[in-house]
Amino acid sequence: MWIRIVVSVAVLISAVIHLEQWFLVFRDTAVIGPAMLANFAGGIVIGILLLVWHHWLPLVLAVLFGASTLGAFLISATVGLFGVHEHWSIWEVFVAAIVEVVAIIGGLAGLLATRRQVARR
Repeated sequence: MWIRIVVSVAVLISAVIHLEQWFLVFRDTAVIGPAMLANFAGGIVIGILLLVWHHWLPLVLAVLFGASTLGAFLISATVGLFGVHEHWSIWEVFVAAIVEVVAIIGGLAGLLATRRQVARR
């Protein structure tokens, strides 16, 4: 259960950072702005699902959420994404990257633990 809590907190932190960045920077940016809001909404839903639905699917969603969000940022920081060329310059970027890695690794660890529990039954 503790893995789900850690992954949920990581996903929720990422979601809140994306909402904050939408308000501060990307509110009027064509593609990235709506993507930031979708990321916020999806992160909130996934974070809650991890805590209330003890099924493997929220763990998979957390892994995909972390991988897609981190992947989009890395693309934006290297070659640019939809006209946005991000930089590793503010603390929110570092925190978001860390919690997205936690979501990926924690989600995978949770899936492995779930698989072991099912195998023991």
